[in-house]
Amino acid sequence: MPIDLANAGLSSNRGDADPAGPVVAYKDVSISFDGKPVLEKISFTVQRAETRIILGPAGCGKSVLMKLANGLLRPDSGTIEVFGQEITTMPEKSLFKLRARIGMVFQESALFDSLSVEDNVAYRLHEDGVPEDEAHKRVVEALQFVELEHAIAKFPSELSGGMRRRVSIARAIISSPDLILYDSPTGGLDPITSTTIIELVVKQRDVSHTTSLLITHRLQDAFVLARNRFNPETGKMELIPNNGIDDSTKFLVLNEGKVVFDGTTEALVHSTDPWLKEYIS
Repeated sequence: MPIDLANAGLSSNRGDADPAGPVVAYKDVSISFDGKPVLEKISFTVQRAETRIILGPAGCGKSVLMKLANGLLRPDSGTIEVFGQEITTMPEKSLFKLRARIGMVFQESALFDSLSVEDNVAYRLHEDGVPEDEAHKRVVEALQFVELEHAIAKFPSELSGGMRRRVSIARAIISSPDLILYDSPTGGLDPITSTTIIELVVKQRDVSHTTSLLITHRLQDAFVLARNRFNPETGKMELIPNNGIDDSTKFLVLNEGKVVFDGTTEALVHSTDPWLKEYIS
């Protein structure tokens, strides 16, 4: 039975973000490594409650773009605004405060091997000095959301790849973030397990309406996100009737470090651009 995020204290803190503009805004962002351009003049915005799926061939700059969003990298030129704050020149202390409002799901889960599932999920709460009883309650609620409460006392080495990824999602949502960054959350997983992870992303999108950026290498995952919704009555993901498409889910496609598409699912599917047509076929 799915939990009610609002009652569980896991609903998004969207009211704390700047309500007037986009949650994320890239403006002419470029970055190079060893003199080789990786991203060139990247501009796009992510609106409140929008899920933006980032697609593109391997090596086109998707992960670099993601790391720029929370200040782990800084661009050579251009500006990035998150929650209405310009972060490209922001001091590290201020970035640390901003990152407290961002949940991050890494491709390899990035769990602490020496910590139990409970302590991994509660890591940020412990850093913030949340009382132990309250932290435990919130961990249980987050693990119930990802249907993994039975694993609370286990260690990462005892979990499958898919379970570790679900723990990573629980850790990302524990602080009710205003923005979630999913860096290839299904990478390296088999198709069935990948679908389980995408179901959780759909569930988070439709229950909490958290603004999200998601990188995927699997076109199937991207279109599952766009064409499905979470049904609170059944607790399951289901196709939107009449070939419907989720309006809050949009796409950004990169190729050779440049934006080649920025828009809706419908526009992507019906694009006449030869490269895009071949890429999504």
